[in-house]
Amino acid sequence: MSIILTVLVIALGGWLAFRLRFSFRRQSPATYAGSEPAFDIRTHLNGPILCEGVIYGPLGSVTSRFTADMNGEWTGARGTLAESFAYASGSSQERCWHLSLGNDGTFTATADDIIGTATGRQSGATVCMTYRIRLPQDAGGHVLDVTDWMYLMENGTIINRSEMRKFGLRVAELVATMRPQPAHV
Repeated sequence: MSIILTVLVIALGGWLAFRLRFSFRRQSPATYAGSEPAFDIRTHLNGPILCEGVIYGPLGSVTSRFTADMNGEWTGARGTLAESFAYASGSSQERCWHLSLGNDGTFTATADDIIGTATGRQSGATVCMTYRIRLPQDAGGHVLDVTDWMYLMENGTIINRSEMRKFGLRVAELVATMRPQPAHV
């Protein structure tokens, strides 16, 4: 019996080492340095944006679908991104990010449901941001650790992939598109 247990421990250790080294959260902004088109949050998260996405639960099935109207406004290195979500369940949610861009491609962000300050970095065609979020009470009120990666496409569309963890375990994943919308006159 001890041989089987030893093999299982080695296999589990190998799997964990692989996941830690090659997982979604192990991407590095440096990997994308120089990739094109260059993602500038003041340009690409500015004005009206239409977002459509899905949220996957811990078992990989879709637990929620949503659309969101977003609007970014910038004055120099400071900006806001207002988000208005409409979920397929009929519920809605509002969030307003307050962003501050540094001189080196880094930025910070706050919002009412974010615990502390989110930190991010622009690099090539990507933006990476990490933060802790408190879910609404109707979603359990849990606090999750989030890693967001946004990838800018040549046509201006942004592909957003977010991984949410609790106690180090992945509990949800979000995949969404964000497309600039023409301003209404």
